[in-house]
Amino acid sequence: MSYSHLSITERSQLALLHRLGWSTRAIATILKRHHSTIARELKRGYGSEKYQAEAAHEAYEKRREHSVSRGKWTAEREQYIAGKLAQTWSPEQISGRMSQECPDQKVSFKTIYRWLYHGLLVKGNTAFLRHKGKRQGPAETRGRFNVGKSIQQRPKEVRKRNSFGHWELDTVVSSRGKSKACVATFAERKTRLYLAVKMPDRTSASLEKAFGIVADSFPKGTFQTATVDRGKEFACYERLESAHKLAIYFADPYSSWQRGTNENANGLLREFFPKGKDFAEVSEEELARALYLINNRPRKCLGWKTAHESFMEALSHLA
Repeated sequence: MSYSHLSITERSQLALLHRLGWSTRAIATILKRHHSTIARELKRGYGSEKYQAEAAHEAYEKRREHSVSRGKWTAEREQYIAGKLAQTWSPEQISGRMSQECPDQKVSFKTIYRWLYHGLLVKGNTAFLRHKGKRQGPAETRGRFNVGKSIQQRPKEVRKRNSFGHWELDTVVSSRGKSKACVATFAERKTRLYLAVKMPDRTSASLEKAFGIVADSFPKGTFQTATVDRGKEFACYERLESAHKLAIYFADPYSSWQRGTNENANGLLREFFPKGKDFAEVSEEELARALYLINNRPRKCLGWKTAHESFMEALSHLA
């Protein structure tokens, strides 16, 4: 049971019983307190021969006014946290990275949340914080096809994220009524690196070109497998497998959780380009900045390394 200070009611009872000549142990039994608590309270005195409840409580409140802790808030912590919030890091990511970069300044992510909601950081603006749960979008209406290797045939090592070079692919589109512009997105399962390439439309020809741009940017062995859904933009899968020497596996229908790494990263991209945004109006510089911020956030699942750091480390081990 947690300790609580004596209330004015308890002090009044203490004063009455003390005048009646009760011992400290007897008073403690009645008040359900430790006898040493009663003894210390009586020993303080408060300038009178007999214990006075009101005077004792007033003295207690004055002591409390001067004993309030300054807490953990410092200018150094404010500067560090505000800088990372500006880079779109979450409170948990900030706390995790602080434990490595400046352990003497570390605070818990709950403390950072409390400072945010009290208006001590970014003037109480919490709109950028991660949301939990999947937001319901429109029903899937694009065409599908039913050929290719099922995800059930994918090696177990891919599912367990034990090896590097296994990707999840998807497309993120503009809203209805906008242009056909969209982006092809790529997420590496082990390191969580996230890439996106603008496409003029959601066709297999555009997807094939976008895949070539990304694959040709990295050393041989960076792409070993790819897991995709059955959207018609992936009808070019046989050409991709042949040209880039990789295996492509198809997730089950209505099973987005089988491509959870990519789905989660797409949600992070939507924080920069919400639904309703026309990707034809998004510049290459804007897209590159969003990807830089996403890939340079520390990740708990990576031991508070960033996706970029983990990816570059994995690339260094390729033969």
